[in-house]
Amino acid sequence: MLDILKVLFCIPFLLYSCYSDIKTRRVTNRLWIVMLAGGAFFVLYDIMTKGTPYITFLFLSAGSIFVLVYILFQIGTFGGADAKSLIVISIILPAYPLIQAFGHNFPLNKPLIDLFAFGILGNAVLLTIVVPLSLAAYNIFRMGLKIDNPLYIFIGYKCRISNLADKHIKLIQSYEEENGKIIFRFKRGGVEINEDVISELKALSDKELINDYVWVTPGLPFMIPITLGFFVAVFYGDMITELTKYLIL
Repeated sequence: MLDILKVLFCIPFLLYSCYSDIKTRRVTNRLWIVMLAGGAFFVLYDIMTKGTPYITFLFLSAGSIFVLVYILFQIGTFGGADAKSLIVISIILPAYPLIQAFGHNFPLNKPLIDLFAFGILGNAVLLTIVVPLSLAAYNIFRMGLKIDNPLYIFIGYKCRISNLADKHIKLIQSYEEENGKIIFRFKRGGVEINEDVISELKALSDKELINDYVWVTPGLPFMIPITLGFFVAVFYGDMITELTKYLIL
């Protein structure tokens, strides 16, 4: 019963973080502070009822996920909100919740490593594979086989220059004019779009040096895969473990 309450407690915070991340690409630190403060009740109860072994496991869960997300954050592959969400969850739910409902025991598959936050992260990474496949399908539907940069179809789409403003997107490549020609350069991480960039692109388009459409990348908020990974971990388990079993067996 307590595990069900923990899961239900986490859900509103995760859903709100998704809303905020989509709307502003930011999630306030206050959200995780409130979540941790509210979740302290569960942590203290578990410590009092389970004793030293639970404290040891709690430090293992929180410490290991902290080290991992810190490394990912430092190399630029992880956002601050993403890291904080997993750290807080690793404290409230260090192990997978065990839930009995509808005649089944959840998660349906026993995880290889009983660290809930790691399962969420692994699920989230696998779920992000849907994004490039969806982008590719969208681009092929729109452009058919007439695609100037085939590899770009997995990471972005074409957008009219006049529609670039007020969108959470980045340019996939930079445009530089040299001797009356345009040099295209792929930019890892994308190019930030502001009024100056839009003005330069419009000027190049007016000169007919570039097309009126440019390649952009949406930069999907990772809180969405994390939240989906949370639900998958609760009800199904660790997708990476099950995928590995399937490939081996």
